[in-house]
Amino acid sequence: MSNELGQLIASDLMQIRTGASALSGEQIEIAPAQNALPGQSGNFADRMMDAVRGVNQQDQLAADKMTAVDSGASDDLVGAMLSSQQASLSFSMLMQARNKVMGAVDDLIKLPI
Repeated sequence: MSNELGQLIASDLMQIRTGASALSGEQIEIAPAQNALPGQSGNFADRMMDAVRGVNQQDQLAADKMTAVDSGASDDLVGAMLSSQQASLSFSMLMQARNKVMGAVDDLIKLPI
């Protein structure tokens, strides 16, 4: 996931440089993304929304498995608990990524102009 996050940051940096060069009227050297994968969007917001949807889907799957165990429809308690822990870890990782991004944004805001 950190490699994907690095790719997203590089893509957003390229968009920022393009916008800055358009505003200043000067050309800014933009290096192409080295690890860009074909067919993947470079938009950071879209990628974060995909991550949120994935975590939500894992949480719903874990809830469905726990409901099946509670109702007696399934006897896979271990699988349900593993799904629940996986969803919990995915949510924690998403929150850590969000906190890092928000910290970086705060640092950018505090930079003197």
